Amino acid sequence: MTAAIYYHPEAYTTTGPRLMGRNAAGESFLRGFLRYSKATEFWAQVQRMEQAQHFAQAAKSFSRNEPVKAVDKNSLSALQTPGVVYFPGPGIGEHAYHRALAGASSQGADPHTAWSLCGITHTTSSAGAMDALASLITAPVQPWDAVICTSTAVKDNVEKLLQAQVNYLQERLGVSKLKLPLLPVIPLGIHTEDFVFTDSARQLARQTVGAEDNALVVLFMGRLSFHAKAHPLAMYQALQSAALAIKPSGKRVVLVECGWHANEHIQNAYQEAAKMACPDVQVITLDGRSAQDRQTAWASADVFCSLSDNIQETFGIVPIEAMAAGIPVVVSDWDGYKDTVRDGVDGFRIATAMPQAGLAGDLAFRHALEIDNYDMYCGHTCSLVAVDVKAAALAFEKLFTSESLRKSMGQSGRERAQSVYDWSVIIPQYEALWAEQTRLRLLAQNESLGKKAALAHPWPARMDPFAAFASYPTHRLTENTLIVLSSSSTDLKTDALAKDQAIEKVEAYRQLSMVSFAKQVLPTPEEVKQLILNSSGTPQRAIELLKGIEVQRQAFVFRSLTWLMKLGVLSIAPEEKTSS
Repeated sequence: MTAAIYYHPEAYTTTGPRLMGRNAAGESFLRGFLRYSKATEFWAQVQRMEQAQHFAQAAKSFSRNEPVKAVDKNSLSALQTPGVVYFPGPGIGEHAYHRALAGASSQGADPHTAWSLCGITHTTSSAGAMDALASLITAPVQPWDAVICTSTAVKDNVEKLLQAQVNYLQERLGVSKLKLPLLPVIPLGIHTEDFVFTDSARQLARQTVGAEDNALVVLFMGRLSFHAKAHPLAMYQALQSAALAIKPSGKRVVLVECGWHANEHIQNAYQEAAKMACPDVQVITLDGRSAQDRQTAWASADVFCSLSDNIQETFGIVPIEAMAAGIPVVVSDWDGYKDTVRDGVDGFRIATAMPQAGLAGDLAFRHALEIDNYDMYCGHTCSLVAVDVKAAALAFEKLFTSESLRKSMGQSGRERAQSVYDWSVIIPQYEALWAEQTRLRLLAQNESLGKKAALAHPWPARMDPFAAFASYPTHRLTENTLIVLSSSSTDLKTDALAKDQAIEKVEAYRQLSMVSFAKQVLPTPEEVKQLILNSSGTPQRAIELLKGIEVQRQAFVFRSLTWLMKLGVLSIAPEEKTSS
């Protein structure tokens, strides 16, 4: 079982102007999907058809020659064929509304069963992400939809958010019936073969960063952002302590920070903090946006460190990449790291602490009212999260003083990365989820056939305008509205001439730009001709004018009777006045 991929190139590339974790995850996923999917054909849902061509090129680059089929906004109902759509984010609520509208063509079935939706969490702390998750409660999301949670920690966060929204709606509206999506935990994957380095490559990398034989290289990989990624002071202090502890042995510590600063102010802040907190540690900065610099960083490292303390993090891919490279890790006991790193086996997880619930209402308030932007919200929050500096220093000291420990932990991490987190293992989990979603959806579809009337307005905020504005007109066209052909007569010859003239008039008006702009909602010339030929000077019920029109086109053509009235070709028969 595979899925249509909701494809926008920006979400699946790391070459854009702003490199974020979701971009790296999207690029890695697409590569894994195209390598390991068992699909016999590929589907892409796109905003523009040229994006489908981009997807097809990506598939070919992985020697996938299966056909690629594209769906855009004009053909959403075609998604019933693949049956599942995968979105690279958590906001499937809006797409559930789209499905409710497009799925209405399903033969007698609940339109919500037309296909399944599958999203995934990245950060869940931004206003956009939190709003998208909260909206899942009121959007027409179904039990056969899913939002993949990349860690048990983020699943708990999502469940807390959803429960808070439920509590609010229960108190305000007395809501008792809920439909929730599946929340499976499936980790992000990596391509473990990308992190295998030869001895010569490691030696060259160490020369590049200036690490002699007596140097122990510690690597931090990721955005260099103290407010939105990992505050570096805990790492700096722990490394300083460990560097002093091993100084008598003649060993020295080199810290490689492979990432990028958002601006010069942040760059200066890092340099200032390192100078104060770890003066005995040599700090080298490499550009994490450069593939060559990333390779140098991975190949040079003896120990990896990521003491994340930020709520914007949900999974954290870099410790797994370090494990794949055979590098022991020192990470915070935080978010997804709790799942991925086995304390004392692959490295060390360092205890973290934050205040009890109820003490950060001011932070939420300032963020909600946009007194603080998202970066400041994350920064203020992480300022009140602690990482145990002494425990981190002890972990570094243990690894620095024992080459055998570094090797054993590195080997354990590599085996774990290969067996648990390689995309060859993760993609089958995605496809198993999609198969289960399809099973649940088809079961619901069969149960709903002929039993449940679809809501007249499945997306209330996007109502049929003829329903929303029904009080505006004088008349409303119904099947029983009496229609006459304008300028007609009871004389057969004159009536035939009137019809010919009406057909010519419509085609002449159709050429006007003020008419042709609406071509998407207008009947074809052949359909216009049939309508006019069916009409006469004698009032007829509107439904009778549809004789000879294809059944599947009748509703579309019926509403265009008012367009022909607009052009003065047809008119509503005047009501007969009753004598007093």
